[in-house]
Amino acid sequence: MAEQRLYNKVANEILEMIDSGQYSPGTRLPGERELATKFNVSRVVIREAEISLEAIGRVEIKVGSGVYVKQPEQALNGKPVLPPMSAFELTQTRLLFESECAALAATMITDEQIAKLEDTIIKMGEASGQSADGEQADRDFHHLITKATRNVANEFFMENLWRMRTEIDSVKKVYAAVCVEDSAHRVKEHVDILEALKSRDPERARKTMREHFARLLEALLDASEQQAIEEAKRRSSSNREQFLKSSVRH
Repeated sequence: MAEQRLYNKVANEILEMIDSGQYSPGTRLPGERELATKFNVSRVVIREAEISLEAIGRVEIKVGSGVYVKQPEQALNGKPVLPPMSAFELTQTRLLFESECAALAATMITDEQIAKLEDTIIKMGEASGQSADGEQADRDFHHLITKATRNVANEFFMENLWRMRTEIDSVKKVYAAVCVEDSAHRVKEHVDILEALKSRDPERARKTMREHFARLLEALLDASEQQAIEEAKRRSSSNREQFLKSSVRH
């Protein structure tokens, strides 16, 4: 466990050097031996750190050649481009990913992180509907759990999953319809997840997170069906008006 935390620490320090411009895109990183000396760790730790950086697309490992810094795909805002998707696709992925993150976090979460999670739930309870404060508290809760896994790749994926949640218009529209009526469920389910993490029970943490997203999937389905009905009514009303106008002219 200690070595796992160590390679994440080293990966973050290498990432900071890349982001600071010390190693620009296309640059070859120093060899394992040199980095091991620099960070005072084993070459195995360096290798694991580089693998985690390759997993998030920041370096490329070329066998027999070395490790090279990659230029990440960027949008105009400097962040990776988001693919088109539905709210259901995103929520299914979050169910799979965040359930396992919760199970892992349960084995290593600190008392300080537990206290921060409690604060987010208090803020969630005080917020109403789809308020900005409630959204921020919800985001912080899920990011804190991912951070508790002590894995930089998990944090990267979580950040971009949340971007999909808040930046893709089709996803935002369905989530917005759910969140207005969903605040009571949201608080209770997050409390259940927190209690599982407090007990340091990975199976319980996985189960409560899965239940949270399974219930959310049902709510998203209901919201999508209602939106589809309303859209059909609007189209029907528009067609009726056009038909009546055409009938009057003839």
